[in-house]
Formats: sequence, structure tokens, C-alpha cells
Amino acid sequence: MEYISRLYDFLEALGRNNNRPWFQAHKDTYEELRQAWLADLDRMIALMAAWDSRLAACDARKAMYRIYRDTRFSLDKTPYKTHFAAALSPMGQRDRGAGYYIQIGNSNQVDSGLYGGIWCPPMPELTKLRRAIVDNIEEFEEITSDKRMLRYFPGWVGETLKTVPKGWDRNHPLAALLRRKDYGREFVATRDFYMDPSWPEKAAEIFHTIAPLVEFINYSLYEE
Repeated sequence: MEYISRLYDFLEALGRNNNRPWFQAHKDTYEELRQAWLADLDRMIALMAAWDSRLAACDARKAMYRIYRDTRFSLDKTPYKTHFAAALSPMGQRDRGAGYYIQIGNSNQVDSGLYGGIWCPPMPELTKLRRAIVDNIEEFEEITSDKRMLRYFPGWVGETLKTVPKGWDRNHPLAALLRRKDYGREFVATRDFYMDPSWPEKAAEIFHTIAPLVEFINYSLYEE
């Protein structure tokens, strides 16, 4: 897929020349690649909306993250991200609740992949979700042990606490789940994955397998 190959080349070059003069000199290339990526994202979103109509309200331009880094509170002052990424949520707000995240990046520096779940929820929501998992553990385990989902999303990713959080028995049988700070899973998307012209169709199908987990989290947090 010609534009994907050029996108990888651009991001890898940006990784070597992460400064404003280089980026400005290649701004036209960036805009061209961004438009092609947005078109494929819109294809993917339309396919996802076939199994979750709420996603029809998502728009690739709103879902895609800016390439400009916020360096105000970071020791790393490089001005640009070396990946393209977008987030979609059935809740209608990109930064609220569980949803779907897609990233394609400089293969030498960052991962490329598809992600489903919730990351860094506020403490009240995290506490509520832990309680919902314990109270509905049979349903939760049925979702997370589904063979179709495990084919693409085999295990948890994200941060965990060193010990069981306060309020729970340190020897709780679900201690490993209770220690989680993020409840998300990852499908590693290789360069070959994105080089396939049908990657938006494949991504939508893969995301569908983790939709029950996303739905469980959002229902537990917002619809009870």
C-alpha cells in the first residue's frame, strides 16, 4: 500500500529529525499522508458502526490525535509525536469511558496496534469498575475468556499496583484483577498488517471481538 509505506518512511524520518524546521519543510507531505490516513479511518469507523450504531457519530478528524506534543510538563522537549493515532468511544466523548484506540508508528520507537478498554480512569470510576468486576465475575470471565477475543487480544496491558488496593483483602481470589489500574488489551499490528489495502476492514473485525469488554466497562460505569 503506497501511502502506508510513505507514512512509515515519514514517521521514521521525523524520529531522526524531530524539530520544527524539518517538519515545516515537509509539512505538505504530512498533510497528504494525514488525509489518506483519515480516509481509511472513516472507512473503518463506518464498518464498526454496523455493529455499534453509536460509533456512527464518530468522525476521523475529531478522533485523530494531534501530532504536536504537549511538552509543558515533560523532560522530553521534542515537538512532534512519531506516530498517528486515533481514539473512538461509544460514549461519544474521546476521553471518557472505555473505547477503541488505533496507532501506527515509527517502528523503531513506538508500537503499532489496536487497543480496546479503558486507560487511567479517575479513582472513583476505577473503584466502581473493580466492584462491578467482582460482583459480576462470571459474566466478566465469560467475556475475557472468549476464544475469538483471545485470538487477537490475548492478555492485559497497562499499569498495575504492587499490592491490592485499600478496602480489599490482600489474599482476595481476584487480586490480580483488582491490582490493575488499566483494563485494556492490545493487538499488535505489524507493518504487514497496515500494508494490506484492506486493513480498515480487518481492523473493524478485530475491534468487534473486544466490543463486549468495552460494553461491560461502559455499562458498569455509566448505565447502572
